[in-house]
Amino acid sequence: MVIVGGGATGVGTAVDAASRGYSVLLLEQSDFGKGTSSRSTKLVHGGVRYLQKGNVSLVMGALKERGILRRNAPHLVHDLMFIVPNYDWWEAPFYGIGMKVYDMLAGRYGFGTSKLLSREETIAHLPTIETDGLRGGVMYYDGQFDDARLLINLLTTAVEQGAISLNYVQVTGLSKDANGFVHGVTARDMETGEAFDIAAGSVINATGPFADDVRRMSDSNAKAIVVPSQGTHIMLPGAFLPGDAAIMVPRTSDGRVLFVIPWNGCALVGTTDTPIDTPTLEPRPTDEEIDFILETAAVYLEKNPTRADVLSIFTGIRPLVRETGEDREDVADVDTSALSRDHTIHIDRAGLLTIAGGKWTTYRKMAEDAVDHAATLARLEDRPCVTGDLKIHGYHQRADRFGQLEHYGSDAPAIEDLIQSDPRYAELVHPELPCRRGEVIWAVREEAARTVDDFLARRTRCLLLNARAAMAAAPIVAELMASELSWDQDWQEAQVRDFRAMAAGYVLT
Repeated sequence: MVIVGGGATGVGTAVDAASRGYSVLLLEQSDFGKGTSSRSTKLVHGGVRYLQKGNVSLVMGALKERGILRRNAPHLVHDLMFIVPNYDWWEAPFYGIGMKVYDMLAGRYGFGTSKLLSREETIAHLPTIETDGLRGGVMYYDGQFDDARLLINLLTTAVEQGAISLNYVQVTGLSKDANGFVHGVTARDMETGEAFDIAAGSVINATGPFADDVRRMSDSNAKAIVVPSQGTHIMLPGAFLPGDAAIMVPRTSDGRVLFVIPWNGCALVGTTDTPIDTPTLEPRPTDEEIDFILETAAVYLEKNPTRADVLSIFTGIRPLVRETGEDREDVADVDTSALSRDHTIHIDRAGLLTIAGGKWTTYRKMAEDAVDHAATLARLEDRPCVTGDLKIHGYHQRADRFGQLEHYGSDAPAIEDLIQSDPRYAELVHPELPCRRGEVIWAVREEAARTVDDFLARRTRCLLLNARAAMAAAPIVAELMASELSWDQDWQEAQVRDFRAMAAGYVLT
């Protein structure tokens, strides 16, 4: 199987297929998780909003996957308390009942029991909540994770199961046999320019927002099934949310929910749902999105956040799916918030399998469905999915004992040994970033980091936590990477220049 796309869906599919014993090659045109899969709201959740819309089956499935993911990757997925603040008399009974239903649907995969909180209890958990008119709150539990770190650990798991995974290799076309069926891909190494012809029993298109581009390699007349929508988040200093809980705003002016979440010492606030015409690898927020997030957060926080408070801003694109065969409307006429977050598998007449839609929480189930279909297409022996009980690389039940290296899980001791092997490796890449220089060496040697962006945005989360500090750290990271990859001074200068130009879009001015 050749899998096109190195995000959550593609990498999850590689883990599933390889763990069944199939031969797997995954190709990613940029870096693993460069797009949507590193720009989520960092939640592993069933989706309270989908419960409001009556999509019970989607919520139940996601809650089950949430539990499986926490079980298989406890070093990256953990419980988080959420509080819905109540300012009107009807909110406590209304949301309280809703959260009890949420608990019930989770069944044995539950993360904790919801309950009503008094005004005093709500303030104790959320010291910076707006207290004017506050009546109390509804507490419930969901999951939190680091999306890009989970992706890298899934990649390592896929390789351990026998898959080959390559970043910076772009699929440029599909090859077909005499009967017109897809039987491979053409690809190009983005670093060297070398071209490849690769045969495959089946080709899986897992390119998210770019899925229609690959579909048109098979059928130039294919109608679009993806309706891209972008979601923007801002990162504020941790002082805006110093407690042990997150805030969930159940209904904003645009009909979405908004979260204020403690994450890596900061307060993450988002998200939006804005239809866009064309997906890009580096989407940019609109002024309207930024104003919406700040204004909504100000309603629920005692101190009103301003543009000057924002440490970083990032935007991801949801690959929402409309019904196959419908004519694509102008995105301005599409209510993206109403489109299903469930996934879709589409197989065209030439046998190209496309899996689109879904969300991070359900990546494992999406992968299982994709591999089931792909194996049938390739006439392979049926083999059962084993990922429900497959521990993800880095698995460690007490990773918290590793301190700042907690997110590396079982790799943490080896990274600590590397850091101690050279006094320079113990130094921070920047005084305002929680990242040491030895982690750069590890990322290059063990995690396929090829660029400064790979390291500062995804192997670590420096760019998302503090964009200005990440820009300042770029020369040090470039120098360390160049020494490992045998690149020259020109490469270093180009890397710093390119990273800073890209990272400027994460800074509010």
